[in-house]
Amino acid sequence: MENQEIAAVFHRLADLMELGEDNPFKIRAYRTAAETIEDTTTPLAEMVSEGGVARLRELPGVGEAISKKIVELLDTGTFNAYEEIKAKIPETTLDLLKVEGVGLKTLQLLYQRFHITNLDDFAKFVEGGGLSSVPRLGEKTQDRIRSSLKDLLNQR
Repeated sequence: MENQEIAAVFHRLADLMELGEDNPFKIRAYRTAAETIEDTTTPLAEMVSEGGVARLRELPGVGEAISKKIVELLDTGTFNAYEEIKAKIPETTLDLLKVEGVGLKTLQLLYQRFHITNLDDFAKFVEGGGLSSVPRLGEKTQDRIRSSLKDLLNQR
C-alpha cells in the first residue's frame, strides 16, 4: 500500500469522524498524520520493515496509536477504528464531497438533518427541491450543486 493510499484512509477516517461530531482533537490528529504521510517520501511499508512501530513514531504527528493503526492497515488493508466508524456512518456519504459546492460543513448538515448517505439519495433530495431547505446555500451555490451533481451522475 502506497503512502498516498494510507493518507487517503486517514483523511476519510477524519471526515467520517467529523460527520459524526467526534472528538475534534482526535480528528485533528488523524488529519495531521495524513498530511505527514503524504509528505513522507520513504514508503511506510519500508519504514515498518526496518524498524516497526518505533520507526513510524519518528514521523511528526504520528504517535503510538496511529503508528499501530498504520501497521494494521499495511497488514490487513484496514484497521478497527476505521471499520467501526464506517459501520456507524456509510462511507458513501463522503461521495457527496465530489459535488461542487458541497463541503464538509454542508455535508454534515445533509447527513445529520436530512439523513443523506449517498449520491442517489442526494439526487432525489435535489430533484424534490430540498436544497432550498438547507441553511446557508444561496441560489448560485444551489445552481452549482445541481450542475455538478448532474455531471457526476452522467459520468457513471
